[in-house]
Amino acid sequence: METTQTWKLKRYGRLVPQIKQVGGKSFKMFESNNNKPDIVLTMLESGYLLISQGQKSLDTISLLSGSDLIQVQHKTDNLMFKLKMKSCQGQTVGTEPEVVQGPLSIKRLTQHFLGETSVTLPQIYHHSSLAQGDLEPFLRVCLLDPSFHAFVENVEEELKKIREE
Repeated sequence: METTQTWKLKRYGRLVPQIKQVGGKSFKMFESNNNKPDIVLTMLESGYLLISQGQKSLDTISLLSGSDLIQVQHKTDNLMFKLKMKSCQGQTVGTEPEVVQGPLSIKRLTQHFLGETSVTLPQIYHHSSLAQGDLEPFLRVCLLDPSFHAFVENVEEELKKIREE
């Protein structure tokens, strides 16, 4: 098992671009308080920061992209990450799958994998592969979902059908 470091966060904010609005910059804030699960920042050995709140993965930030694409600024007890994305804008056409923006619940991902809904991850995730040890935090979150075991059984059945073909 790989070594990771984790920190609890009081709050986490993500810039949400406001389309077609003048000066429209706002932040989606996630708070950690008594009614909500803790927000946890996990640094994986493979070079990723995983930010999660309970069962939701809020963000995954690759630290491997180099200093020209990521900048970190520290002010008092705040860390600010500035990421530059290249070639990640696309035009959506009526029947194309929804492009994910923001957190997804495990239930929503399960619906996608069972074919009930169509979801596409942002282009930045299409060419990244996680090392085997990086799956542990994700799998721990999956195991918290009561319907995950049934999902795994369905996947095993489908794989068995494909092998038999």
